[in-house]
Amino acid sequence: MPELPEVEAARRVVERAAVGRTIRTLLVMHPALERCISPEELRSLEGRRVTAVERRGKHQLIRLDDGRVLHVHFRMAGDWDVGRASDPLPRHARALFTFTGGERVALVDSRALCTLTLHESAQAALPALGPEATDPALTPALLGEALARRRGPIKPVLLDQRVVAGLGNIYATESLWYARISPLAPASSLAARRVERLLDGIRLALAAADSDPGRYSRGGGVERLRVYGREGEPCERCGRGIRRVVQAGRSTFYCPHCQRR
Repeated sequence: MPELPEVEAARRVVERAAVGRTIRTLLVMHPALERCISPEELRSLEGRRVTAVERRGKHQLIRLDDGRVLHVHFRMAGDWDVGRASDPLPRHARALFTFTGGERVALVDSRALCTLTLHESAQAALPALGPEATDPALTPALLGEALARRRGPIKPVLLDQRVVAGLGNIYATESLWYARISPLAPASSLAARRVERLLDGIRLALAAADSDPGRYSRGGGVERLRVYGREGEPCERCGRGIRRVVQAGRSTFYCPHCQRR
């Protein structure tokens, strides 16, 4: 699933392809997206210029010259494919931007779960989100305050975008390994020292992913992960076996020796 590093890499791709260009057409090619944006809204985009592409958490915001914003969420498997308008469409293309210069950007999603909606402003487009995981304004004290109100296990709590924006199942799992914190530990039980370690672990996990963004949405790359997807393998830190548990319907991998409750 695309998480913060993958979505940021995708944002840069579409930024290079679209910023400064004028939309000729935006076509939607799946019933799920047809329910997200009306024919009238699609027609209103013709002739509009893209001024910026921004990211907030896992959300992408395509800003237009009339102040409106296209909100894109990849969900489970979305991605961008960039080319010329004359190029064959990629498999599973769900929406297609064409520009007056002959370029095109396709929104691709094998599961057809992605969303694309038009809003009057970025504020109207976004749900309630916590601070960015990489934002220097997110301090251990601020994170600790958010966790103190949560009694559930720390791993599912980290997936709540109102706590930290951008973390998903893979990086929450990796972050806890870096921080030596059990995913089963109650979020509210973490003392200040452990919260500081957790924030450091989050940033280490995201920094490690930033060197090879997009690998999870394109298949493979598990060999680069410290603990995720490695059930039964030895922990590279202590050599003990990695375990898998299910939390909130998602797989969690951890080392019970290194990551104690």
